[in-house]
Amino acid sequence: MIFAYAIEHLMKNKPISAHIATLDPLTDHKEIAFLLSCHSFWWDTEKALEFALFRTFAVPSISKLLSETGEFRRRPRKRYDDTELIMYEILENGYDSPQAARAFRRMNDMHRRFNISNEDFLYVLSTFLFMPIYWNEKYGWRKLIEGEKLAAYFYYKEVGKRMNIKDIPESYEAFEAFHIQFEKEHFRFAETNREIGTYTTNLLLGMYVPKFLFFLGRPIVHSLMDAPLCEAMGIKRPPRWLRGSVYGLMRLRAAILRRLPERKKPYLGTQARRPTYPEGYKIEELGTFG
Repeated sequence: MIFAYAIEHLMKNKPISAHIATLDPLTDHKEIAFLLSCHSFWWDTEKALEFALFRTFAVPSISKLLSETGEFRRRPRKRYDDTELIMYEILENGYDSPQAARAFRRMNDMHRRFNISNEDFLYVLSTFLFMPIYWNEKYGWRKLIEGEKLAAYFYYKEVGKRMNIKDIPESYEAFEAFHIQFEKEHFRFAETNREIGTYTTNLLLGMYVPKFLFFLGRPIVHSLMDAPLCEAMGIKRPPRWLRGSVYGLMRLRAAILRRLPERKKPYLGTQARRPTYPEGYKIEELGTFG
């Protein structure tokens, strides 16, 4: 793992956030992205990116393609694990590492089999950048500082280049403006939005509760979605009292975490137990096609 030297040093010295504040957003963005995602906000980042997926499903051109592949219907957990593993290989090893090169090659090989517009690719990339930032503003134990936001932008800009995405905005502010405008123009209800969203909600609930309790968990998941997303997904937004209760519990969690030491041992997604791959995996075998 490329950042092992930094972890060993940090476990003996300063807190993670204090160390990040000493790094340069431009030259150290790979390390900052790793420390934020695998140390300071490992759970929040994973949850934020799960809800980032829902936002991509609110775009009919994206949900239609996902519906046509049938992957979310036949094996949603594999689709989820494959996406996570590819992104964690890139994050944990650095986007210019041999492992990342294999991950990009696999991802790009799958993507080129479909007619996906550059604008859709660019929007999906923007959700990976902005959703963790927005999530932590609302639910995290602290907000990201400006340098951390810039580092995230530089990191995903480089990731986007290696995905062959064109016309990536040249600043954080310009990319955020694109993200906001895209959602205003492209969030529209379609049955495929609801279809893919339902499969994904069931998948996420299945990680925490038995199936017979899904009816209780579903409104809680929906309470973490904003009104435009619910409308585009065909979801009846939960009542205000439930949304307020979920928000309050999340803020209570944040208050508790704020008083605890930061995580020093990294959460590594590539080493997490995954039912899809009980015997381990090969990067070249991830994804839909052989």
